[in-house]
Amino acid sequence: MSLRCLITAGPTREFLDPVRFITNPSSGKMGFALAEAALAADCTVDLVSGPVSLREPDGAILYPVVTGAEMLDQVDALFDPSDILIKTAAVCDFRPKNYSPNKEKKTDASLTVEFEPVTDILKTVASRKKPHQTVVGFAAETRDIENYARQKMAEKNLDLIVANQVGRGPGPNAFESDHNSVLLLGRDGLRKSFGPAPKSEIAAVLIAEILAWHRSHAAPRH
Repeated sequence: MSLRCLITAGPTREFLDPVRFITNPSSGKMGFALAEAALAADCTVDLVSGPVSLREPDGAILYPVVTGAEMLDQVDALFDPSDILIKTAAVCDFRPKNYSPNKEKKTDASLTVEFEPVTDILKTVASRKKPHQTVVGFAAETRDIENYARQKMAEKNLDLIVANQVGRGPGPNAFESDHNSVLLLGRDGLRKSFGPAPKSEIAAVLIAEILAWHRSHAAPRH
């Protein structure tokens, strides 16, 4: 029986009014590349994606979402039957506390916006992880990458975490780039680095590593 992979990808949006929102530059390319690689490895793939301009991977079941709350609902519904969760989505950490149902006019809009935290999807679902499940997170950081990634892995009950440096401008680690370089860390002491290389190649290597870790560490599904 093939393993069932639940993968999240892309950004989320949090709205101030019907036409204005905050988001981030995530393109979804890494998550979609992982979905393609998992399919090539004979996995069943559920792909939960925020707004992106990418073609749906042939064979994956795509669940499009927009906000963090929508992504949480969808991941929460799909997590229990999954064997592996790989969360690459760049979810907005905060949302405007007050939403205006009508478009705010320039003359009426406040220059101060109060925000509230968005529910941590990865921490929420990983808290009920079963012994047969493997949970993989991504840590996109601008500095002190490995240290922050290890903290995140411990705090969120992860088995593996993929750390990479992000930023704007040229280079393999820029948002929206077709290339990446990553550091894979495991709660068992695993530490491997890959890249820089095209995201499709990074994804294939990561899926191979994740599947190998799952088969050697996860309990059989009953």
